[in-house]
Amino acid sequence: MFDSPLSASAYEVLGVAADAPDEDLRRAYRLRLRATHPDTGGEAAVFIQVQRAWELVGAPDRRAAYDRGHGFADDAVSADAWHAPDVRADTRPRAKSYGEAGAQRRRLFVAEVTKWAGTEVADPYAPAFVRTVPRALRRLLADALAGERTARTIADLGMGFTAWHDVATSSAASGSGSEATDKLDHIVLGPSGLYGLTSADLGGIARFRGGEIIGPDPDAPAPITALLGRIRTVARAAGVRFTGGILVLPDEDLYPATSPLGTIRGTPVVVVRQSALRPLLREGFPGARTIGGTEVFDLRTRIRHAVRFA
Repeated sequence: MFDSPLSASAYEVLGVAADAPDEDLRRAYRLRLRATHPDTGGEAAVFIQVQRAWELVGAPDRRAAYDRGHGFADDAVSADAWHAPDVRADTRPRAKSYGEAGAQRRRLFVAEVTKWAGTEVADPYAPAFVRTVPRALRRLLADALAGERTARTIADLGMGFTAWHDVATSSAASGSGSEATDKLDHIVLGPSGLYGLTSADLGGIARFRGGEIIGPDPDAPAPITALLGRIRTVARAAGVRFTGGILVLPDEDLYPATSPLGTIRGTPVVVVRQSALRPLLREGFPGARTIGGTEVFDLRTRIRHAVRFA
């Protein structure tokens, strides 16, 4: 929470300025806590957000650390979590992976930020700078980070799984501009099934309407509709049938941990918190059949021959 380029800061959640005195901060917290408490008609997810915000800035030492890491202090440091992750040697058994999650959106983010700023930016990932760029550009970075987190979760599933990241779903997907995001973020194949995944960051609490996700940004694309369309594109190209579609959201965006949406256009769909993704992929969708070695090999071969990377 509050680490996303899209999410409100701890101060915005509490309704105070970043330089508010400690007493004003404490008073604002108490007011927000009463206003959002479920017993007084508040929403549980918002109530949890207020508590988490206070945990981050309620004590002087924690507030100072938060300000430095999020660009609110004079001696602010750049958030390492927003930079591209380092490639580290890892000897643990990992899922076999192809493609690079989040890389395309990172390239597009840097290119669009440079165009918007009119010059090359020394550190486009510095929190204080990122807060100044248009929300559409911040969404690119937020979704890149979400994709990288999902890829790390998938890698930890182990050798029985294979994943493809940033799979192109249109001939324009390797170009520039908005069409460059036309891709299926992840394909995961394992004993529990074959899944298409989208990693998204709403920057706020997810709500549902008619089988679709409604976030705080009315101009954001409809993620479920896009996910299903991209799954169909890959399924036709590879001649395979997907077990289901999964939309992965940050833990703070979804309450509760998993939200099954049923079968939409012939494909079962589940919205899941990042922290609940690993058990979902291991156990599979309720009622979905497991797949054996020969079938896994055939599916892996078909997908490998069909996919292109964005």
